[in-house]
Amino acid sequence: MEPDLVETDKKRKRNVSIGSTLQWSQWQLLDSILPTGGFAHSFGLEAAIQARLVSGPDDLKTFIIQLLDNTGSLLLPFVYSTTLNPTLDNWQNLNRILDATLTNEVGRKASVSQGSALMRVAAAAFTDVPSLKSMRDVSVGSGVVPFHHAPVFGLICGLVGMDSGTSQRAYMYVTMRDVISAATRLNLVGPLGASVLQHQIASVAEAMSKKWMDRPVEDACQTAPLLDTLQGCHGYLFSRLFCS
Repeated sequence: MEPDLVETDKKRKRNVSIGSTLQWSQWQLLDSILPTGGFAHSFGLEAAIQARLVSGPDDLKTFIIQLLDNTGSLLLPFVYSTTLNPTLDNWQNLNRILDATLTNEVGRKASVSQGSALMRVAAAAFTDVPSLKSMRDVSVGSGVVPFHHAPVFGLICGLVGMDSGTSQRAYMYVTMRDVISAATRLNLVGPLGASVLQHQIASVAEAMSKKWMDRPVEDACQTAPLLDTLQGCHGYLFSRLFCS
């Protein structure tokens, strides 16, 4: 083999090796075994079932599609902005904006709970990104900045080398995964049916991602206020399995 080709191949392998190492961190971020507390929340599904707005697979599919649309319109701008600019000042500012934007206490607490857990786990696990721990320590020390899930997710994606398009799709995927998992535990659908449903909704999730992708936080909005109302009623349920 020609010397130039050999040297080019070595450089390519070095670049692939660096990229591959980052990919392991990116995949771990989406792993359901990551203890972030996402499976403790139903995104208002449990309240919707008790209000008899969701009672079967067809209702569930409609609920998930509306949830994805609402997630895209309200939260993707925060994921996008923190992925593009994963700095302490930008992240803290977006946290404050989202804290003022969320309209119900249950949803706000769920967002902070999941975000705090994700930041704690990422700071401990991704030791090759020391800025995660330093950012967390500064924010915990100040005690005035909430750890909302969407900005934390975008921040970590940006720091582990994920591009903004992939990070936004990843956030939609995590949302879809968690609500379908909640539906399984609420006996709306079985494990096999959940897998089939997730595959069926994937094309819809991609369409929703493209619809709301790459928007500034000034464009963040609610598209399904009824879902927000249902989640806000979760605390009034007499018996409940989930935190939200």
